[in-house]
Order: sequence, then structure tokens, then C-alpha cells
Amino acid sequence: MVKNWLVVCLMLVCSSVYPQNFHIGIFGGASAYQGDLTEGILPKKTTNGVIGLTVNYELMDNLVLRGGINYTILSGADRYSNNDSLRARNLSFETKLVEGNVLAEFYLMNLNYQKFSPYLFAGLAVFHFNPYAYSASGQQVYLKPLSTEGQGLSQYPDRKPYKLTQLAIPFGGGVKYAFSEKWRLGLEFGLRKLFTDYLDDVSTSYADANDLLAAKGQLAVDMAYRGDELPNGNPAYPAKAAQRGGANFKDWYYFLGLHLTYRLGSGGLNFMKGEKGYGCPSVPL
Repeated sequence: MVKNWLVVCLMLVCSSVYPQNFHIGIFGGASAYQGDLTEGILPKKTTNGVIGLTVNYELMDNLVLRGGINYTILSGADRYSNNDSLRARNLSFETKLVEGNVLAEFYLMNLNYQKFSPYLFAGLAVFHFNPYAYSASGQQVYLKPLSTEGQGLSQYPDRKPYKLTQLAIPFGGGVKYAFSEKWRLGLEFGLRKLFTDYLDDVSTSYADANDLLAAKGQLAVDMAYRGDELPNGNPAYPAKAAQRGGANFKDWYYFLGLHLTYRLGSGGLNFMKGEKGYGCPSVPL
């Protein structure tokens, strides 16, 4: 009788203990952006590295909740373009970017039973950026305070200053391989849909040079138009409202990389058997 009650109590205790569903991970790979100052996917001259850390929780066998933080540098430059008119524009930018995200990963197959599965993910992210470029003398210049397209000036009421911390919608997919109960490795491609066209500080048309000079000074004029810095470049600042960028599409950035995760705890799962192991002692009947 006592032994039977002991078995019942152990079963109740074991059923109240959550399985070891937490994983920690590291993400690394390549990053690039799509906008007014770049062409193609992962362009050779402006593709950079990205590094990130993640915490993952298995809500269900095929559904994982993932939170992470990523750091990268994004860049673009007209000098790498195949278009003569864009090279003549001679604009460029870089930005350090920090992103925090929460994603849901959906697996087509159960990695507790299979070693390999494609997966999809989507969620919400917040990112911080601050575009800068280098002047003709090599000075690093942050572009937002210069209002290079008239943002925030009274003469351009429709051009509001852009915020340096914004929301994005991350989504993508990949394939993941389970080496063991604890170790998994994924290869994934993730895009970020943005709600700004000023990741690269280029969006619409040129502001009047005199407006910029009066409000922001000569440096703003120099950084808004860079064509005069080229050998045989056009020294004349473009007319007001001449096209500088394309505002029809927002900017994007994206990552291609490897995501390695490690399951925490010693209970976990009996790998490839689908049996939950809670570390509870067995009691002979």
C-alpha cells in the first residue's frame, strides 16, 4: 500500500516538472541591405558579417519561440554600381546596427524524431541604426543631423526627421540538423521588412543647396551631393527637387548564416525516441 502511494506521488511530482525545453544559441553569417546604394543580393563589396545570441523555448514539438539580439554593420556605395549615373552621384553610407527580435519557428518535421527538418520563422524586431559617411577629407560624419534631403526644415514640411530606433518584421526560413539530443545546427536566410526608406539616408530628391547651407551649414551641402568629388565629376549642385533616391520602396536588410543551439538541463528528451526524460527515479513494484 505504501509502495503504491509512493509510486502515485512520484508520478504526480514528475508530471509537474517541465521538460528541458530551453536552448541557448549563437548565430553568425553574412549581412547586407537592399536600398538606393546597392545592387543585387549579398553584393561582394558591401556584404559584412553578423553575430548574434539567442534563447529558444520549445512550445511544442514543431513550434519554437526564439528571442535574440544581433549586431552587424551595413553599408552601400555608388562607386560599386554598374550604372554610370549612379556612380556619378557618388553617395555612400555605413551604419552599425543592433537588433532585438522575438520569432516563432515552425518546423515541418519533428526534430525529436527526425535529424533533419526545413523550418519557417516570422516575428517582430526592433533595431537601432545611425547612418554615417566619410567626407572628402576622411572625416566620419553622421548624416541624420545634416538633414541631407531637407528633413525637418520648414521649407519641406512633408519630410519629417527619421527615427534611429524603429520596428521591423523579420521572416525567412532554413533547414536544421539535430546532431544529438542537445546540439542542433540550422542554415537560415532571414529578411527584415522595414518601415523607413532612410536606412541609407537616401530616399527622395535634393533639397535646395541654399536651404541646407542656411539651416545646417556647408558640411550638409557637401554630404548631400558628392559628385563634385570625383575626377571630372560635375561640380554643380543639382537643382532643387532633382531625383536623389527612390522613395517608392522601403529599405530592407537581411542575414544569411548558421544558428547553433544547445539544449539546457540534464532531463531533456531521449533523442530519436520521442520519450520525455524528467530524471525521475524508477520504483520497482
